[in-house]
Amino acid sequence: MAATERLLRTVDTLDDDALRELSLLPGWTRGHVLAHLSRNADSLVNLLLWARTGVETPQYASAFLRDSDIEEGAPRPLSEQRADLVESTGRLVGLAQTLSVQQWNAEVRTRQGRPIPASQIPWMRWQELEIHHVDLNAGYSPSDWPADFVARILPDVAADLGRSVTESFEIRSVDTGFTAVLGSGTPERTIAAPASDLLAWLIGRGASADFPAALPELPSWR
Repeated sequence: MAATERLLRTVDTLDDDALRELSLLPGWTRGHVLAHLSRNADSLVNLLLWARTGVETPQYASAFLRDSDIEEGAPRPLSEQRADLVESTGRLVGLAQTLSVQQWNAEVRTRQGRPIPASQIPWMRWQELEIHHVDLNAGYSPSDWPADFVARILPDVAADLGRSVTESFEIRSVDTGFTAVLGSGTPERTIAAPASDLLAWLIGRGASADFPAALPELPSWR
């Protein structure tokens, strides 16, 4: 996956000291982010196994084990982190290549309990890679997100958040023409910006300096 290759290029600019520095996620270092991405790959292997065998295999055994695995993996040196990321990604890609059409259509459940066809798993991984690449706080920004990634996820995020915002407003992408109204009723204002900036703001990754000073309050995404 090209997103993995981009992430590894960023990882190769870091060193052990850099992994101990803070990421953009509260309470997490860069080491936490990389450990999470490796364990996320393994969690998606579990879902692929479920689809392939028909035996229910939860994405994570428990929330406690998920969190403890990230904490234990975060302090490792860069060489171990990189190798883990490559190896866990290899397990995911290798298993994905063995699924039949019927198995890709099998229903599994995410860790939040949401039923999905297994065919959605590659998309889940792409989201993790792109969003947490930005969270790594190592030079990759929302403006670096591929246009096709932003075009695919932005409508879904707007629809998800639009069901729970308290103030109705419109978003308008100045570079793609995408528009959406979040909330019910007549929009009270319009937030216009490049699509990647709109997406970053909606998913809690900060607002561009060009945004208005006072912005609508947003619920947490995911």
